[in-house]
Amino acid sequence: MVKVLIATGALVALVTAASAADLPHPQPVPAYPAATIGKMPIGKSPIGKTPIGKAPPPPVVSKY
Repeated sequence: MVKVLIATGALVALVTAASAADLPHPQPVPAYPAATIGKMPIGKSPIGKTPIGKAPPPPVVSKY
């Protein structure tokens, strides 16, 4: 009878610990820096500056 009580207590303790590990923990809110207004570099990147179908020339590689 004592063995059954010990086994039941151990099982309850194991199930309690396993269910407590599955509870969600509150995560800290990330602090993002304030975005600057009106400073976005729209049109400043070289993406899309070449005509469609014409790739830039390959780099010059000298062979000796």
